Amino acid sequence: MAAAHHSNSIKPFAAAQAQQVKLLAALQQRLSGVGFTFLIAAAGLGISRWPGFNYAGQMACAIMLAVLYRHFCGYPQETLRAGIAFSGKSLLRLAIILYGLKLNIASVFHEGLGLLGRDAAAAVFVIGCTMLLAKWLKADMKLSLLLGIGTGICGAAAIAAVSPIVEAKEEETALSAGLIALIGTVFAVSYTLLRPIFGLTDLQYAVWSGTSLHEIAHVALAAAPAGQDALALALLAKLGRVFLLVPLCLVLVAIMKRIRSSSAQSNKQDAAAASAKPIAMPWFLLGFMLMSLLGSSSLGQSILQSSPALTNGLTTLTTFLLTMAMVALGLNVNLKGQRASVLKPLLAMLITSLLLTFWTYFSVL
Repeated sequence: MAAAHHSNSIKPFAAAQAQQVKLLAALQQRLSGVGFTFLIAAAGLGISRWPGFNYAGQMACAIMLAVLYRHFCGYPQETLRAGIAFSGKSLLRLAIILYGLKLNIASVFHEGLGLLGRDAAAAVFVIGCTMLLAKWLKADMKLSLLLGIGTGICGAAAIAAVSPIVEAKEEETALSAGLIALIGTVFAVSYTLLRPIFGLTDLQYAVWSGTSLHEIAHVALAAAPAGQDALALALLAKLGRVFLLVPLCLVLVAIMKRIRSSSAQSNKQDAAAASAKPIAMPWFLLGFMLMSLLGSSSLGQSILQSSPALTNGLTTLTTFLLTMAMVALGLNVNLKGQRASVLKPLLAMLITSLLLTFWTYFSVL
């Protein structure tokens, strides 16, 4: 009797211990996967400091390494999958939330309303033009949409934010982010080479750069040679495009709901399935806006301006977290069979980027 009672008291303890071991194993696997993306991101950062590669930036270098790893070595072992997925989703959302600190809403409204109007026109033009060209070229429409949004708004961060709304695959997200990083770098370097030839004033050049280049890093790269005042104005113009990220997401949610509803009207079963599957709203954008409000407040500004080390540290952390997330997405890219599906969207983006470059150039003259 006593032995049976003792045996029964051991069972819950053994079950709890087994559950604890299972949780520790799952945690270890997740940490291993996150560590794997960290290593590739760190390698990308190291490569980006080499002569020549420094123009591409750490994100483009890291995505390239991740895609090459997948192509030559295959997807990493299964025990790393959970951690890689964590980097591709949770760390990505954290990076976008921290990215909000870059957006000073007060500066955009107080000093850049004219620039904001230019930015809105440029964003509408770029997305619309990319989609029209993609339709004409019979290109992959979802990949083209991601490239258009990345070109018109704020590069990889915009692509990552809208991907869950438009139900893009991780492979499509990584491809578009990598292409934006690489093509944007080519444009930014070209701007610096063309600046002495085109005869723009420093402020004209700043507006041109800020309203037409793809990423904040590309704007900084191109505008820095024109001086600190030009750099500040170029970044302000770019921040207006970052500001458009939230309203764009809301518009896309409404469009996706309408598309799903109209496509399901002819079939009751499809309608039931559509209503059961809600449109993914990226709620982490609320964190993005809260961080923007914090950075725009007098308290946030006093903290950031009085602590350059803190500001630089947060910028470095945000960029590296975004790089780790892009590594995770890049590991899902299978280069086999991608050439045909990528070339036409890439061509649509290139044509649109060139049109945007010429339009914004003549608009500042």
